[in-house]
Amino acid sequence: MDMRLFEYVLEIYRTKSFTKAANQLHIAQPSLSKQVAKLEQELGVSLFSRKPGSPVQATPDGIVFVKKAEKILQMRHDLKREMLERKEGIRGELKIGSTAITGGLILPPFLKAYKQQYPNVKVELIEESTETLIDLTARGVVDVSILSLPIEDSRLHTKTMLTEPLYLVLPQNLSVKEKQPPLSIQDFAHCPFILLKQGYGFRRTVLELCARDGFEPQIAYETSSIETAQSLVGHGLGITIVPEMVIQQSACQSSLVYFPLRSNPTRTLVFTYQKDRYVSMNARAFINIYEKNKTL
Repeated sequence: MDMRLFEYVLEIYRTKSFTKAANQLHIAQPSLSKQVAKLEQELGVSLFSRKPGSPVQATPDGIVFVKKAEKILQMRHDLKREMLERKEGIRGELKIGSTAITGGLILPPFLKAYKQQYPNVKVELIEESTETLIDLTARGVVDVSILSLPIEDSRLHTKTMLTEPLYLVLPQNLSVKEKQPPLSIQDFAHCPFILLKQGYGFRRTVLELCARDGFEPQIAYETSSIETAQSLVGHGLGITIVPEMVIQQSACQSSLVYFPLRSNPTRTLVFTYQKDRYVSMNARAFINIYEKNKTL
C-alpha cells in the first residue's frame, strides 16, 4: 500500500473536502478521488461518506483507518528522524514551548549552556498559553514544553523539573499588622484578585488554592503577564499569587509585600513531550543540560 494514500486520506479527513485536500496536496481533485476510490475498493470498505453540498465525513471504517494511518506516518517520521540523528548527531532544530512568564524566568541560563555545548542546533522558542502548548506538544509541533502540573492530556509524558512554593502578593500599604505570617488566603477572600487569563495553567492553580479554602475569588483583572499582575497589585488594584521564582527576579518588589501561606501551596514544573513517540536527541540533550546545571 502506497504511503502517499495514508497522507491523502488524512488530509481529506482534516479538511472534510476532496477539493481542499487536493489543493493542499498539490494534486488534481479527480486524481485524488480516483486514488481514494481505488483504495476503498482494495480494502472492501468505504472510508468517506460523500453527500453533495455537505462536508465529507469519515465512516466508522474510515475513522479506524485514519487512526492507524496517523500512527504509521508518525512511526515513519520518527524512524527517519532517528536515523538522521544517528548519522549527523545533535544538530538541526529544537522547538521549546513555554509560557512567556516561565520561559523568561527559567530558560535563559539553560539555553546559554545548551548553545555553548550544541552550537549547531537552531533553537526556536514557542511562547503560548498553557492550553495551546499542550495541544502543540501533543501534535508534535513543539519538541518539548515546560509547563506546570497537572497535565491531563493522555498523549503526553512528563518529567519533573522542580517544585516551588507560592506566595501571596499584597501592596505595601495594605495593613496586615494584626496577622502573623504565614497567612491564610481565606482572610483575603473579600479582596479583588488579579489572575492570569483563561488557558494559563497557573490560573487554575490559584483557583484551586482558593477553592480548597472554601471560596471563589472576586476577579478584578485578568492578564497574560505576572509582571503586569504585580504592577496592578502595587497600585492597590487587588492581590495576587506568584511562584517563588517570580519574587527572586521581580522588578516590582519595592511596592509589594510577599507572604508565605499557611497551607504551604506549591506548583510543579515539568518537561512535557509526546508519549510513545521518539524524543529527539536535541530535546533529550536539553533536558540533560537542565539536570546537570540546576544550580545555574
